[in-house]
Amino acid sequence: MAFIDELNIFIKAGNGGSGVVRWRHEKGREFGGPSGGNGGSGGDVYIVGVRDINLLSKYKHKKEFVAQNGEDGRKDSEHGRDGEDLLVNLPMGSIVTNHETGEVFSVESEGENILILKGGNGGRGNETFKSSTNQNPKEWTAGQDGQQADFSIEMELIVDVGLIGLPNAGKSSLLNAITGAKAKTADYPFTTLEPNLVVLYGFILADIPGLIEGAGSGKGLGYKFLRHIKRTKKLLHLISLENEDVLKTYEMVRSELKEYDNRLGGLSNQGNISDKQETIVLTKKDLVDNGVVEKATKLLSGKGKVYTISIYDDKSLKIFVDELVKTLRE
Repeated sequence: MAFIDELNIFIKAGNGGSGVVRWRHEKGREFGGPSGGNGGSGGDVYIVGVRDINLLSKYKHKKEFVAQNGEDGRKDSEHGRDGEDLLVNLPMGSIVTNHETGEVFSVESEGENILILKGGNGGRGNETFKSSTNQNPKEWTAGQDGQQADFSIEMELIVDVGLIGLPNAGKSSLLNAITGAKAKTADYPFTTLEPNLVVLYGFILADIPGLIEGAGSGKGLGYKFLRHIKRTKKLLHLISLENEDVLKTYEMVRSELKEYDNRLGGLSNQGNISDKQETIVLTKKDLVDNGVVEKATKLLSGKGKVYTISIYDDKSLKIFVDELVKTLRE
């Protein structure tokens, strides 16, 4: 099933049921006064946060969501039943925009319920029109239409650790090695065209598509990548030791993050991406000699904590994973 993080759908709340004209039937009196009940209210629409990042893919061929209508009123003063509310499950991190009103809703946590559309009120039955001057009213009203709108949904992943770096930095390979994930890997750029999520001791890690120069301005995968790390709590910046200039590579990715922050203009309530806690991971140390590893570590040591790993070196992987989990627990 292909990963989908953007979707356009139509949603409608339920219509209210109509009121009715009915009369009491009493012995010896055919029409004993009005008894038409009111119509039931239409169902409201709520969006609900769930832990399923593939949920939008399941909605790929379902473009309309409609809540239940309220029932019409009944005889003997009985009101029609209210329509059932419609619950639309969405992945945590979904940004939902109502294109009719411009309202924007953000799904932040699991189980969170957000009302997005109100169902129509039920109409009035003739009993409600009875008065001292109108003993046998024939008036009634129809139920109101429920609110409706076209909505767009954009999912911004909420993860504990986001793996960033240029294409072919070794992100998918690292996740495969430490968690047993089966992310597709190969020795060419842009193998990963969609995020891969894995769980490590209860923490969610995301291997997100690689950056290229100009991503902060929308080039290549650009915004589709950067949008997903906006809500990430911690960044692992992976740099392949195959790069001749690891410092230049590091600065290029950092520049793209800052460019994206500038374009947001400080509007993100998640804070700047470039200010998030970052750990540097130098990968593929098995492909270079010790001198290259030592030089690269020294060059980047002033930028933060630096690890050097190889997916074929169990010892370096264990040290890295143990310290990463310890940091996350703290």
